[in-house]
Amino acid sequence: MNTNPNPDEASVSSPRENPCYGIDPNVASLNVYADEEHSYLLPYAQLLYAETIPNPALEKNADAPPEKLVICFAAAEVTLLGSGLQAVARKIQKCDLNFVKAVDRRFSASLKTHITAVTITLTKEGNEH
Repeated sequence: MNTNPNPDEASVSSPRENPCYGIDPNVASLNVYADEEHSYLLPYAQLLYAETIPNPALEKNADAPPEKLVICFAAAEVTLLGSGLQAVARKIQKCDLNFVKAVDRRFSASLKTHITAVTITLTKEGNEH
């Protein structure tokens, strides 16, 4: 018998234990780990919108991640590919998503929310000195 009142919170896919994303209700920005060498800190004050859609790559590749989440900021567009991305979108809605990063596919079976790829496109260039 499960005595845990909320089994989802205790699962390996809870945000506390998910290596793909973290939450913090006191953050003012989202840290995007685009690859092993680059990370970007994007302020929530510049968040324009987020859109979750089926991944169009599924039409050509059945092994492609099933979902695509696009997060648009004033100066950047972040694209996440994976599964269970509605959980990430809900955290964006509350502005308490602390970070996102891709995690190897071997973890996907144990995670309800799994991010396989993170890309970022800067839409405005900063001042050059």
